[in-house]
Amino acid sequence: MNNPALSPFDDLFTKFLKQNAIPGVGVAVTRNGKLVYARGFGHANVEKNTSVEPTAGFRIASVSKPITAVGVMHLIDNGKLKLDDPVMKYVKLEPVGGKFDKRWNQITIRHCLHHTGGWDRDKNDGFDPIGMPWEIMGALKLKHAPTADDVVRYMLGKPLDFNPGEKMVYSNLGYLVLGRVIETVTGQKYAPWIRANILKPIGAAVMHLGRGLPEDRPKGEVHYYDSKKRKSDCLYPPKLRQKVLLPDGGENIEGFEAHGGWVSSAIDLVRFASAFDYGKKSPLLSAEGIKEMWARPAGKAGLDDKDKPADAYYGCGWNVRPIGKTGKANTWHDGLIAGTSTILVRRFDGLNWAVLFNQDANAKDEQPAGLIDGPMHEAADAVKQWPDVDLFEKYPS
Repeated sequence: MNNPALSPFDDLFTKFLKQNAIPGVGVAVTRNGKLVYARGFGHANVEKNTSVEPTAGFRIASVSKPITAVGVMHLIDNGKLKLDDPVMKYVKLEPVGGKFDKRWNQITIRHCLHHTGGWDRDKNDGFDPIGMPWEIMGALKLKHAPTADDVVRYMLGKPLDFNPGEKMVYSNLGYLVLGRVIETVTGQKYAPWIRANILKPIGAAVMHLGRGLPEDRPKGEVHYYDSKKRKSDCLYPPKLRQKVLLPDGGENIEGFEAHGGWVSSAIDLVRFASAFDYGKKSPLLSAEGIKEMWARPAGKAGLDDKDKPADAYYGCGWNVRPIGKTGKANTWHDGLIAGTSTILVRRFDGLNWAVLFNQDANAKDEQPAGLIDGPMHEAADAVKQWPDVDLFEKYPS
């Protein structure tokens, strides 16, 4: 039964899906650690006429980065890593082809967390290796889609684009490198270690890495809709090299792993966000670890174009906007891949929300996660009386 006090959210999503022709969305909101709102709107699968359930799983794309970052910070908290350790101390892979750029030896854990490692996908001849599965398969002579290890091995043979720490350029590769660091330090594979040590303690261990083919996905996961209906050769057997839609095997989701591979419900994502609420002890990180996670990066990465402290910056796995001199901040991350647009927001005032769409853009090529960001703040501010409930009891992990 819907709560009339939270009608601003109901009204927002009912109108938003219609106005933007988005199939479906999962939404969850917490207040002071309690789940106060959890709903699905629209279709999980249009063709099968199935509705989005509050517990539906969605690919969260780059909202995976905060999860990886927390894993790294957890290891630092426990004395297994240091922020300024060189990543090559832990990356036990051999470069393939090309000449090893010795500047790789200067890249630290901190650089990868802050996107200052030395890779620039935005320059004229730049590229993002996560979008080059077939090239990597050819270069490494693979008979399968590239794994995260394969992508890193390929890039170890490529020169860096700038000196580590020189500037900030968003990098998926840096988070794949962090996944390799986690594996070496823990002696375990990335996903099971994250589930056991980061997700299980907060009751979100059902989160899992995405699968390429629809038939390989769990029953509760939504279907994905690429706004441009793009097709590509399938990367996964038994449909290898058959033409398929990008979200259904044409994009290497199974190799996205530590930078963008997780599947979660909106409910489990706000479980994760709530683990860092102000005023309570975190089950995952020390107070010092949380402070470091959201600290302003040194150098250019923490400054604006006028070399003044930027109003918002990228910390360790999160976008961060400090709130005056309160010592608090709004922190968030969004995600985008074919068929998916997502956002996770932690507000300084005790509100957190996750909004997960199963389409990447509207007809104007606008990302729904970006469009919903401001209206979500407005809807939250329009709530006059928050219910004193905790729906986490209704949706146990």
